[in-house]
Amino acid sequence: MRHPLLLGALSLAIISFSPKQLPAQEGPQSQSTDSVAKPKKPAATPDEAPPAEKAPIPSEFKKPKDPAAAGDIPTYRTTANTVVVDVAVMDDHNNFIPKIPQGAFRISEDGVPQKVTTFGQSEAPMTICMLIEFSGRFQAYWSQGWAETLNASYGFLETLKPDDNVAVATYDLRTTILSDFSPDKRQAEEAMARLRIPGFSESNVFDALTDMADRMSGIESRKAILLIATGLDTFSKLTFDKARKSLQESGVPIYTVSILQIARIGLEGRGGMGAQMMNMDFLQADNEMKTFSKETGGLSFFPRFPGEYPQVFRQIETALRQQYSLSYHPTNVARDGKFRRIKVELVNPETNEPFRIVDGKNKPIKYQVIAKTGYKAPREVE
Repeated sequence: MRHPLLLGALSLAIISFSPKQLPAQEGPQSQSTDSVAKPKKPAATPDEAPPAEKAPIPSEFKKPKDPAAAGDIPTYRTTANTVVVDVAVMDDHNNFIPKIPQGAFRISEDGVPQKVTTFGQSEAPMTICMLIEFSGRFQAYWSQGWAETLNASYGFLETLKPDDNVAVATYDLRTTILSDFSPDKRQAEEAMARLRIPGFSESNVFDALTDMADRMSGIESRKAILLIATGLDTFSKLTFDKARKSLQESGVPIYTVSILQIARIGLEGRGGMGAQMMNMDFLQADNEMKTFSKETGGLSFFPRFPGEYPQVFRQIETALRQQYSLSYHPTNVARDGKFRRIKVELVNPETNEPFRIVDGKNKPIKYQVIAKTGYKAPREVE
């Protein structure tokens, strides 16, 4: 169901895009019940219950806040030395390629071949966080960026199935959770109805991505973050390199959808040093989003027109639901907490040459193997 304001916004003529950077400005206080900018409160004593308005958003997917509550028994991050890798094989049109035999998959860890112990292919419900850039810099009320952001957000929500769990979070200067994971899509719609007037002009995408990926790292089901944003970062505490490393270790695939592509085309035709610098910033943001997606096992999209969004969302849905699930017992059994690099390839087991996939006319199909690039090894005791 689309919001009436959205339909009104989309009927307006495209408002001219201004590349001028706005200074950070403080806006209205957020109405969210949870924000990463707020410091964690000390745990309440047994005789003192926390105020109801400060209680966290309930969710069966959240990590326990007090892991020592069960006693002084040490806890372990994993109970078995098994690595699970979800793999999507896509053609050059981002369509999923089915019926690839198990013997064609080859996995190596830090350059050492690994033996695949389990293999399967199935469709599974999604647990996905919609992370939406919503800042005064590009999503000013009734602007082109505002309308495009809402169009993309509501459009993806309509593609979800009843058994999918979705959460909605936004970011500007800080990250705010508008609704927690739930199969009830009405909660997400009510959350997005609050996307009207941005509070700040900053857009701290590095901090927002790493925070949400850390929150989702303990979820066992098929999960992902959908980032709908320009990708520009203005004031994050984390650098690009630190954010990149953190996302690799989280194990959460990142799917990115870039907005304002058509406005950027108009910007390229403008002269002046300011327009050139802004265009370079956008190109850098594109490369950063591509890197985040590629290294976490996701995909990146750069639609130019609203009519491209339905196809983009279908490709994301296919990549998330239809995957090959492989697992192996790593030969390196050290529990040292170090990052291990994974490489997944399709190889003909008889010739050790790249696996050949053909279409109905026996013509070779170009394809790409999408999988996470590594994982963080567990430690002995946490």
